[in-house]
Amino acid sequence: MSGVWMYAQDSGYTPRQSLVGFAVAAADGAIGHVDRQQDQPGMQHLVVDTGVWVFGKSVLIPAGAVTVIDSEERTVTVSGTQEEIKAAPQFTTDSETADHDYLSAVGNYYVSLRRPPAAP
Repeated sequence: MSGVWMYAQDSGYTPRQSLVGFAVAAADGAIGHVDRQQDQPGMQHLVVDTGVWVFGKSVLIPAGAVTVIDSEERTVTVSGTQEEIKAAPQFTTDSETADHDYLSAVGNYYVSLRRPPAAP
């Protein structure tokens, strides 16, 4: 599961790059902007302010869910749809970023989004 907490080599991420303020989009539309970023190796993630899209809540998105970073356009694209991002384990406080159980739940959720659907 540790791979979900690191940027993919082909994501466009460069070490120590600040993504704060970048717009964030899911596969089917905008979800907000990067409010905070954790760049500790093996625990990289973004806290995304969703604005009014999810009633002013924030979501924690592991770096492994980032598919494309466009530094010129200042955008981050993440895997999953808006509904899938909205259904992720709820982020309420920064202290959760040190809670192993919460981080496991978030990591497992995003790993499950990468799996192809089961065959009928």
